[in-house]
Amino acid sequence: MKRILIGKPMKSAELDGEKLGKWKALAILSSDALSSVAYGTEQILLVLVAAGFAALWYSVPISIAVLGLLVILIFSYRQTIFAYPTGGGAYIVAKDNLGTTSSLIAGGSLLVDYILTVAVSSSAGTDAITSAFPMLHDYSVVIALIMIVFLTIMNLRGVTESASVLAIPIYLFIFSIAVLIISGGIKFLAGGMEAAAPEFGTSLSHVSMFLLLKAFSSGCSALTGVEAVSNAIPNFKQPAEKNAAGTLLLMGCILGAMFIGITLLAYGYGVKPDPKATVISQIAEATFGRGTMYFIIQGVTALILFLAANTAYSAFPLLSFMMAKDKYMPHAFMVRGDRLGFSNGIIFLSVMSALLVVGFKGNTESLIPLYAVGVFIPFTLSQLGMMIRWIKVKPSGWQMKLLVNTVGMLTTLSITLIFIFTKFTQTWVIFIFLPLVVYVFMRIHRHYCNIADELRIDIQVDKPAKKGNTIVIPVAGITRVVMNTISYAQTMSDHVVALYIGFDDEAIRKMEQKWEEWNPGVRLVVIKSRYRSIMGPLKKFIDTVEWKTAETDHITILIPQFITKHWWQNVLHNQTSFMIRAYLINYKDVIVTTVPYHLNR
Repeated sequence: MKRILIGKPMKSAELDGEKLGKWKALAILSSDALSSVAYGTEQILLVLVAAGFAALWYSVPISIAVLGLLVILIFSYRQTIFAYPTGGGAYIVAKDNLGTTSSLIAGGSLLVDYILTVAVSSSAGTDAITSAFPMLHDYSVVIALIMIVFLTIMNLRGVTESASVLAIPIYLFIFSIAVLIISGGIKFLAGGMEAAAPEFGTSLSHVSMFLLLKAFSSGCSALTGVEAVSNAIPNFKQPAEKNAAGTLLLMGCILGAMFIGITLLAYGYGVKPDPKATVISQIAEATFGRGTMYFIIQGVTALILFLAANTAYSAFPLLSFMMAKDKYMPHAFMVRGDRLGFSNGIIFLSVMSALLVVGFKGNTESLIPLYAVGVFIPFTLSQLGMMIRWIKVKPSGWQMKLLVNTVGMLTTLSITLIFIFTKFTQTWVIFIFLPLVVYVFMRIHRHYCNIADELRIDIQVDKPAKKGNTIVIPVAGITRVVMNTISYAQTMSDHVVALYIGFDDEAIRKMEQKWEEWNPGVRLVVIKSRYRSIMGPLKKFIDTVEWKTAETDHITILIPQFITKHWWQNVLHNQTSFMIRAYLINYKDVIVTTVPYHLNR
């Protein structure tokens, strides 16, 4: 099943073939950013509509401000790409310039953000489907989980293969939105719209600065995913940094054009938020009616919202790898799978996001502010780190680079604060969760450092100490399995003891008599267990042996075990050998070894 779903293993030498060119990278790494076109404008309108229909005209200047921030971020992250071509984005920049704690905050924020990206994107894609087909609303959680499983399998198959498949719907989405914007614009200019747009420039006394800032911060959710390219530079073909910078610029241009186009159409058509229909759904219906083109646009919008999660599948495993290499995450995240991807990172991301979808029952809209704050904190730390780098290094033209990052830092810091203050009821949890994540990273790092200190030796002083070996063989009877184990034990040591734990006097008498008749050249020690327990008497016997011989001998427990021919036959036998091994493996200064005997029937 694994081979069918994932494919045959790939050689390590094939890693270069898994690198991405600009167009495939754009599809894989920009899906999160481009998908925000489907909900960025809607997030602005949801805030403004609280002040009445007339206030919706503010969506245009707010969108222009968001567009300005996008330009700043694109130029800032281009500088980051060339300064840190190994990837890692905000985590590496903060680690190099701001210190450990800042880098862990940046890395933790991004990792959490990627998990939220998958949960929010799969749920948003489900919403687009249920907008077109309301009868599927009750199955929203199942649909979201199916898409997470699909993306998991695609990414486990490898970067190149997933890029080839996923590029089709992403470019189809770009083409469909372009057709929608052009067709909608032509229809509006031709006077084919009946809906009245809110009058532009109307002064409204009940629209406060707080409301506008809240709407602006909501619109900034359209900028999530911009940082993904700088995190994933190692996935690009050579010259990696040049290809990454080109991809980032192209993504910014497409995102900016689509975002402002949808906002202008929403204003021109007088679209207002509707819980039963998304903004894009309303624009498409107003432009094309509920015909074929409407359903095509809804379909590709749902697809892009699902596939927005794919950006996280590209960036999360890479960032996990870098943090694991620095000993802040489990080393399992450094392991490449059969298809050369970081499989453990992919699977962990899927499991965590699926738990969020189930926990929130597919309604993850309340996570969007948290999701946006989670990415603007690394934005700010990345810009601040780059500012410090330019001041320290002072390369050619550093003043202009410093200016770009300073403007970026002040802007993203302002957005972060606006998010926190205007949506505190939804973002307060980050003040508990982020310190907790950083604390976990610190504990993992301390664990690895402690292990390294304990295992490290002085090669000039520390040498292996030669000791003897006392071997204990727990036996349940006289069988070929026991004979096989004793034969092996006698090749290792002359100090071999068989241990039989009996539950009644008759069983013990028979065992002693039979052992004496067999006479295998190994002494039998018999212990009676009053409570029918094997573990307790075994532990006491080992303690006694250890007390007598620990200074001169190693103590080895050889466990006889027969291996059945068919896997299902295991359930027909008790698993005493497995239980003994599991119990003794944590026993200090005792070596536990299984001696298998393979059955043929």
